[in-house]
Amino acid sequence: MRQTLAGLIALLLTVNLFAQNKDEAKIESYPKGKGFYYETILKDISHVTDSLQAEAPASRLTMDQSTYELPNKVNLYTRQWANPVLSQGNTGTCWDFSTLSFYESEIFRTTGKKVKLSEMYIAYNEYLAKAKRFIDQRGNSLFDEGSEGNAVARVALACGLVPASEYTGLIDGRKYHDHSQMMAEMSGYLNSLKTSNAWNTDQALETIASIMNHYMGVPPTSFTVDGNEYTPMSYMTDYLKLDPNDFVEILSYKQKPYWQQVEYTVPDNWWHNADYYNVPLDVYMDIIRKAIREGYTMSIGGDVSEAGFLRDTQCAMIPDFDIPAAYINEDARAFRFDNETTTDDHGMHLVGYLENYNNDGKDWYLIKDSSSGSRNNDPEAPEFGYYFFSHDYVKLKMMGFTIHKDAVKDILKKFK
Repeated sequence: MRQTLAGLIALLLTVNLFAQNKDEAKIESYPKGKGFYYETILKDISHVTDSLQAEAPASRLTMDQSTYELPNKVNLYTRQWANPVLSQGNTGTCWDFSTLSFYESEIFRTTGKKVKLSEMYIAYNEYLAKAKRFIDQRGNSLFDEGSEGNAVARVALACGLVPASEYTGLIDGRKYHDHSQMMAEMSGYLNSLKTSNAWNTDQALETIASIMNHYMGVPPTSFTVDGNEYTPMSYMTDYLKLDPNDFVEILSYKQKPYWQQVEYTVPDNWWHNADYYNVPLDVYMDIIRKAIREGYTMSIGGDVSEAGFLRDTQCAMIPDFDIPAAYINEDARAFRFDNETTTDDHGMHLVGYLENYNNDGKDWYLIKDSSSGSRNNDPEAPEFGYYFFSHDYVKLKMMGFTIHKDAVKDILKKFK
């Protein structure tokens, strides 16, 4: 019996010895979306689903410009200096990009310095200002990405300016701006205050800032340029020698009295600014014609959703099936604004002109743009990021512009 028990113990020890684990576990990383399941099965399912759910191509009435010799080459235009074109990405900040581009041209015109300013520093502070008014008005104020060009002056006077190199607003390796998720989060939070009635201004603005810090990063309070330390305000006043009060808004808007400063009643003028100098249409067009020849540029805004505004040619014209050129006047312009076929769509930077094209006595204008519509050609082409506006298009569809007051000093003397 003892011999049998000893044998059994020996057998168990032998089994235990040979049962020792030899295999080791390891953690392996593999890219998502790889493998037969993803690359074959799901790909087939997605392809069939997409084909069944595919929407019909969108269509719209457009002007056939194929019979025209279009002046859609940048080298045809007499140009003032401006920085290279830059995309606003997936944001509604054309007002910011166009006006800061104008500021950069003004800085070069007055000081000879070529600088690139941070659009996102302005946008960050404008979103804070819009949030504050939303809170102050208990939700009865527009909060979105849009604004007007003179918002840049208001923000700059309060907060200064920052070089683009010091604050890009791009984090996590992004190349293009996208404020959609950030804006949804901020809007959701602000709208929740209407339900909770928790209108604590400091707390609410701190929350809005924290959301932007997460998506855009924290703006700088000081930085070094050419070996000297600046704040945003001292950079603007001491280094750039820029005074935003030197810029004025010119409007031609029959709905309000001419030769008075008026409010531009569009949603993006969310703070109801009433400093726009309203002039008759012939004066308005004459200012543009003369100023660009005298070395001034301007940020300009208006309607870009027209049958004669084509992304493939990058040219903006008024087809005669809309209105013959001879009939474009103040009434035609006011009528379209009143019935909302002219809307305050987009801000751009007018940087050049082509004189007397087609020997009709009318200019074409070179328009620097930040939207995606002007970028449907070769990214290496000189025309990438530009539009070409006819005189008639500006006359009918561009509602206002920002310009240095020296360009219109004789005009400003006529105001009451």
